[in-house]
Amino acid sequence: MVSPSLRIPAAARVFDPAINTRCPPPHAVVMRMRSRSRRSIAASASPPGDASIRDPISLPSKEPSASASASASFSLLFGHSPRSPPGPLTSADLMEASGDGLKVAYQGCPGAYSEAAAKKAYPSCHTVPCEYFETAFQAVENWVADRAVLPLENSLGGSIHRNYDLLLRHRLHIVGEVRLAVRHCLLANRGVKIQNLRSAMSHPQALAQCEQTLTKLGIEHREAVDDTAGAAKLIAEQKLQDTGAVASSLAAQLYGLDILAENIQDDTDNVTRFMMLAREPIIPRTDKPFKTSIVFSLEEGPGQLFKALAVFALRKINLTKMESRPHKKKPLRIADDNCSAPLKHFDYLFYVDLEASMADPNAQNALANLKEFATFLRVLGSYPTDVSEA
Repeated sequence: MVSPSLRIPAAARVFDPAINTRCPPPHAVVMRMRSRSRRSIAASASPPGDASIRDPISLPSKEPSASASASASFSLLFGHSPRSPPGPLTSADLMEASGDGLKVAYQGCPGAYSEAAAKKAYPSCHTVPCEYFETAFQAVENWVADRAVLPLENSLGGSIHRNYDLLLRHRLHIVGEVRLAVRHCLLANRGVKIQNLRSAMSHPQALAQCEQTLTKLGIEHREAVDDTAGAAKLIAEQKLQDTGAVASSLAAQLYGLDILAENIQDDTDNVTRFMMLAREPIIPRTDKPFKTSIVFSLEEGPGQLFKALAVFALRKINLTKMESRPHKKKPLRIADDNCSAPLKHFDYLFYVDLEASMADPNAQNALANLKEFATFLRVLGSYPTDVSEA
């Protein structure tokens, strides 16, 4: 469902860059201009193939040469050969320092932490608030926005499972990550004192991160809403006198609320990792720290997960995260029409983050090995690691 604040034009909803050449959006024109020269270079590295974009992986079985490595990396990320349009954008294209002119979608109301993350990732971008996580995915897919910045995990609350499921359902690519230190504040309408508050309203994760502090302040009840800034907006609009909001200091400024307490999170080391999404992947590199995110499924049987992990351990590739999610039939069919593995109750998909670039032949060979016994494998993105201060 699309947020009222984000209306996707009818023309955008039906646009298909692969078939609609009469009036493509400006992004497509730029993409074609950039890709034309790159395709002529890439074409000499390897012959064209007829692999469908839905094919999850296509890798060499032996140590590749430099040119073969680049071609294999391209095919793995795109699912098609270098000559197939549209060509990929470069790392510089997708990770501009300022993001000037980019429209970046995020979930929540203005003042949400996701908006702050979008501004940190692309300081000069134009932010597009979306009511739901899926709306942000749709905004990028339908050319309403150029990027999306969405939370993936929190150091206290753990993973945002909904976004893992949406990564599989939609065909966007992770092109970067950004870490944001979360500093919660207790907000209330002007003149309201802490002792007047009986309830705290916020996103469930924010409430969980401040549970002990709120209890010490004598606030007994909790009210969960879709996002932190939305809670601040609601208590301001309804002029609630007995309810406070757990949100950011920016939300207090935007909605005219008082800050009754700052840094109320139970653990001061509270960091959320956000993923940066785009319609096309970036070309991976090896001259800086990169991370690669994949999702795969395995046959039942003893030692299957051990074999999958050994693929990386034997090549000394470090795993920074592993997440399992229920094996849902519909999203998997969307992700890979060729997947024919039978689906049973309590089958799981495994989401894994690797400290490796897909430009590295070692990582390519690891995934080639994994593909030999995995029933499904898809690369979600290969992108620079965020090494900045949260």
